[in-house]
Amino acid sequence: MSMHRHGNSPSASPEENTMFLDILHEAPLCGHRKRRSVVGAVVYCFILAGYAVLGAIAPFVFHHRLVPSLLCSCDVALLIVTGICQQYFVSQVQKIRLQGYYSFSQKLKHIVRLPFAITAYGTAAMLLVTVWKPQISFLSIAALLRIIVLTEAICAVSFMSVYIGYLHQYNSLDSEPDILKSLYSPLQQSSSLEGLRYHDGGRLSDQQMALLQYQRENLHFLSEEILRLQECLSKYERTNDGSTPQVDLAHMLAAREQELRTLSAEMNQLQTELRLALSLIAERDSEIQRVRTTNNQYVEENERLRAILGEWSSRAAKLERALEVERLSNLELQRKLSTRNQSNGSPE
Repeated sequence: MSMHRHGNSPSASPEENTMFLDILHEAPLCGHRKRRSVVGAVVYCFILAGYAVLGAIAPFVFHHRLVPSLLCSCDVALLIVTGICQQYFVSQVQKIRLQGYYSFSQKLKHIVRLPFAITAYGTAAMLLVTVWKPQISFLSIAALLRIIVLTEAICAVSFMSVYIGYLHQYNSLDSEPDILKSLYSPLQQSSSLEGLRYHDGGRLSDQQMALLQYQRENLHFLSEEILRLQECLSKYERTNDGSTPQVDLAHMLAAREQELRTLSAEMNQLQTELRLALSLIAERDSEIQRVRTTNNQYVEENERLRAILGEWSSRAAKLERALEVERLSNLELQRKLSTRNQSNGSPE
């Protein structure tokens, strides 16, 4: 697999290989990483806490006939608020993914959807309790609704606490994006373990897509930097001052343009790798389909051979019975012949 891929790739000069091997130290743009705010998650936790407190003190503040209606109405309002907050949390996770922190986005994308799922299940449970009104000797309808409210709030707050913890860990990071650690391997020198990169095709495609999105964000950031540096350079040129800042800005602009070209080349390389991985996955799927078809044919052939073997076994059993009957008949004839011979020889 590795030899085939390298055979199809165009040859590169030593200078180009050196440029791509050095990209690990040049490509990560960690300086423009933005911290994610935890204010929204904290506000949502306060809403959940207020909801739980309302469920706990409702029988002591409101009339017992109003408690079920009040709790159901508050639960529907909480479901709407949770849906709005989930969209905000998903956008936060998407921004983390675009910053290149793939592992954090993978951990958070499932967590941010759990509060809405818990709230939806709680609303469904409250609806069933309200409609069916189960008769439990030691629990009233209001008590059942309060238990559902408290359970729903505790579970949602637990998952939001985990989400806040991950966001705090992300904000305190001081390292390059983790998406670069596993997917810069196409730019490294080949090894005997290179084929293992295609062991898990779905995860590799997802990671490469995340890396392409990260590089697109880098290109956007670099474009803004180039425009800013061009404006600064034009300001220095209008002053007609031949001092060194103008030379430094020109050097910085050239370095940024070189970095932009390097990132564009890397994105093209990764797109090629992605297409190759998808083609390998499709080839493996077709091979698995062929193996399954062959296996089904073997199963059908085995069934046919078993049927033939059963038929021959029954024929052999019938033949053995016929031979046994024939043997007994021969023995009976021999006894009759011997008796006749004895009877014929006795008068003599």
